[in-house]
Amino acid sequence: MAKKKTAKKPEKLRVWQERLAQSDAAFGSEVERMDERERIYNGDRTLQPLVPGDATKSGGKKKTSHVRNIVFENIESQVSSAIPQPKVTAKHKEDERLAEVIEHLIRNELDRLPFERMNDMAERTVPIQGGVGFLVEWDNSKHTHSTVGEEVVSVIHPKQFAPQPGVYTGIQDMDWFIIKCPTTKAAIKRKYGVDVRDEGESEPEVRAAGDEDRNEDALTLYIGFERNEQGGIDRYCWVNDVELEDLENYQGRRQPVCKKCGRVRPLPGQIINNDRDHGMGNLLPDPARGFAGGLVPEDMTERAMAGQMVARGMAQQEMEGVEPGLEAIPLQSETAPEEPERYDGGPCPWCGGEEFVDQEQEYEQVMVPITNASGLVVPGMHPGMGEDGTPGMVPTLIPFYRPDIFPIILQRSVSVYGKLLGNSDVDVIADQQNTVNRMEQKIIDRLIKAGTRITLPDRANLRTDPDDGERWYIGNPADKAVIGVYNFSGDLQYELLYLSQVYEEARQILGITDSFQGRRDATATSGKAKEFSAAQAAGRLESKRVMKNAAYAELFELIFKFALAYGDEPRPVTFKNFKGETQYEEFSRYDFLKQDADGNYYWNTDFLFSCDTSAPLASNREAMWQETRMNLQTGAFGDPTKTETLILFWAKMEELHYPGANSTKTFLEKRLEQEQAAAQAQMLAQQQLQQAQGGLPMGMAKPGGQAGATQQDGLMGQALM
Repeated sequence: MAKKKTAKKPEKLRVWQERLAQSDAAFGSEVERMDERERIYNGDRTLQPLVPGDATKSGGKKKTSHVRNIVFENIESQVSSAIPQPKVTAKHKEDERLAEVIEHLIRNELDRLPFERMNDMAERTVPIQGGVGFLVEWDNSKHTHSTVGEEVVSVIHPKQFAPQPGVYTGIQDMDWFIIKCPTTKAAIKRKYGVDVRDEGESEPEVRAAGDEDRNEDALTLYIGFERNEQGGIDRYCWVNDVELEDLENYQGRRQPVCKKCGRVRPLPGQIINNDRDHGMGNLLPDPARGFAGGLVPEDMTERAMAGQMVARGMAQQEMEGVEPGLEAIPLQSETAPEEPERYDGGPCPWCGGEEFVDQEQEYEQVMVPITNASGLVVPGMHPGMGEDGTPGMVPTLIPFYRPDIFPIILQRSVSVYGKLLGNSDVDVIADQQNTVNRMEQKIIDRLIKAGTRITLPDRANLRTDPDDGERWYIGNPADKAVIGVYNFSGDLQYELLYLSQVYEEARQILGITDSFQGRRDATATSGKAKEFSAAQAAGRLESKRVMKNAAYAELFELIFKFALAYGDEPRPVTFKNFKGETQYEEFSRYDFLKQDADGNYYWNTDFLFSCDTSAPLASNREAMWQETRMNLQTGAFGDPTKTETLILFWAKMEELHYPGANSTKTFLEKRLEQEQAAAQAQMLAQQQLQQAQGGLPMGMAKPGGQAGATQQDGLMGQALM
């Protein structure tokens, strides 16, 4: 729970603030460089001095009036709008269907979440800064009519990182990690219930690149993640000197529990007393006090057993062929059932207590039997003994799944030894950008200074306007020799040559060619040559794509684990089959529940996550159409002149969403039916002609002939009729 600000600073807050100071001291120089990179990418006009004294008269840095932004050009050339698609591989053969369900779930999440915008931001941040982060959270406040909670993924700029100093191999290898989140005072009040109206923004620079003005409503929220001694993840949140949240094992399941009687607080609208046929459902256990030592209350047990008896009676009547009815089942009362009592908020409905505390739940209490997709049956209530030895009905307990991993995925540009982030493209071509800026300014200066110059005597009062026929009076003939006109053209040959060389240096450092940029490539004389040139550039940039796929593979695994941990209700999932038809299924976390030889329940997470490398080609419909046409022409589908082959071809084109493919396939299917009917009629006519020439009834053969074969042909002809 959040605590109010006190005069004495909490010990845990002091520890986290010291960690933040240590991280800022070690990571501060990198953060300063990040702002410089953003300025260069945005076209900074400042010129870096090359020699001593290369400065303005006041000692400041010179500026250029013209920027050719080669940093922006080369980075934008690498931007890809393709979002990696998941590929899930099961480690065991019996889990192949579950792997497909996970794939479909992740693809649906990619469509639901704004990954187009996040990928667009990451595609530029990664080459500029060398990396970017993805924060995965579960938001229980987002729900639909049938589900509670959704996954939320957001992009974290490296400026918002405060990593543990000295650990460069990855975030998961750290003991703690801090994120700096720009937020508002109202958002803090809504989420944590703490009034921070008197607090000010501590780090406005994390909101954008450069110096940002402080805003009265803005705040910097610090979220610290720490791995505890048990391997779980603790979360601590604060603003300035105000503690907002302190959760141990924050990825565990928590429920508000009555401080007086120890029972779990029901959700608003949940049934708390039902005298009718009552489906108990699954309840969360109370780790503090439980149900009378682990036993289900007597009234609850009676209602649940009565409901099971009613269900068994109706099932028995159906087996015996008797139409089920209420008169066939003995009832306790013939009066109309009362409306079930529901919880509408407020104090505890059982003891009236008004104070509730959050408690971590290790086990889920199963009251009604569950059968998952693999056929595993989790029994509900069953006879057992309580902690005090009292016999009664006890529920089945299954553990809640807990990911126990940092919810931050780091996408690097390329791996660099001794650095948390990868190489920055801005850093490696910053010198070339500075040189280009200088050469552009020099060219402009030379062009401006070029033109016509006129020499005149010192005391000559001569007009130089464009009027024709103007008279000049010169008293001294020697002054006439001084009058002259000189034209300055401004030779730019060497400047332009060097400017082109510097530009090529920048592109060669990054491995980008004209073909890769889609520009005219004089070295590529054919389409194949241009493809080869672009492929060479793609090979130089392959490492960045591999690192992107590796980051997304970790992201896919984290999405699955969060759904397994917190997605209580079955989640609807859609996918396309091989015919291009939309199929519907459900993702249920209980399908991943297993039981070992000792009878202990555990969650199945034995899956390998990677990216589908064929997804970029599959998303390029025009390329796939061309490949499919080539397969038809080369005979991969069969004889191209046969109708069956054409139907298969247009079925594939329909799957690839080719316009008009469905109507063409339908026409060919009708033509195939006509061709088959014509072939059957022709076969029957030939058989009848052969029989008429022999003068024998159908099914009979001439003496010495093949009687059995003729009889078989006759039967085939009758069957075709």
